[in-house]
Amino acid sequence: MIKSAGRLYVVATPIGNLGDLSERAREILRSVSLIAAEDTRHTGVLLKHFGIQTPQVSLHEHNEQQRSGGIIERLQQGASVALVSDAGTPGINDPGFELVRAAAAAGCEILAVPGPCAAIAALSIGGLPTDRFCFEGFLPARGAARRKRLQSLAAEARTLVLYEAPHRVRETLEDCTAVFGGERNATVAREITKLHETTYRGSLRELLEREGSDADFGRGEIVLLIAGLPQTPADEEGGADGHRGALDRVLKILLTELPLRQAAQLAAQIVDARGNEAYKRALQLKSGA
Repeated sequence: MIKSAGRLYVVATPIGNLGDLSERAREILRSVSLIAAEDTRHTGVLLKHFGIQTPQVSLHEHNEQQRSGGIIERLQQGASVALVSDAGTPGINDPGFELVRAAAAAGCEILAVPGPCAAIAALSIGGLPTDRFCFEGFLPARGAARRKRLQSLAAEARTLVLYEAPHRVRETLEDCTAVFGGERNATVAREITKLHETTYRGSLRELLEREGSDADFGRGEIVLLIAGLPQTPADEEGGADGHRGALDRVLKILLTELPLRQAAQLAAQIVDARGNEAYKRALQLKSGA
């Protein structure tokens, strides 16, 4: 007798407050045959709190590709599996993508059990535009690579959503201030839903100053939101004027930090302009034309 295929449930878990685990999520975690967890010890604490005794198997960034095959076999044999990460929604800067992709390719049914996500939670309280946003996750840890990534985002009009480690938050704010300008509005949300949850709002320069005076600023889990590059009516309508406006704003930012030729090359890549056009315009801006 051939068993009907099981289901893969992608289950969001609390990012701090255990009360945020939905009743549906608890029911799913109790009823499935197996829980694929980023860290079985971490998830074990959550399961114990709710009296859930479902068996676990580890599924993290170092073993996800190798372990996904066995989990797919279990699904095809009729077992149902819940995928969880240490906190928040699996696959959103957490393990889970490889398993979901493999399950989809194998024709398995995949269902979302939505809930907490630090990026969305921060956007909801950040006070910056949320109609369009760009999730970048963690920036590169090394300074040069981090600045290069930020420079590639200099013309981004959408609100930027970044995760950052506490010990790097000052360096990241310094780089953001240098690349985007100190007047760009931003929000730092730390320890969302936890006991010491705090939200800081202001310009990048103000947040950098606050970091230097507030001992708690760089503690705990951090989400950094940065307002997008302000758009002019010409930008929104498009056309030659909008293209020139975007190129000018990116060049003005990059010329404060980079040699003229390098700034022109990078600006051309960011706004999809011709290299000679960007170089000519950089010369004009540099000379005050």
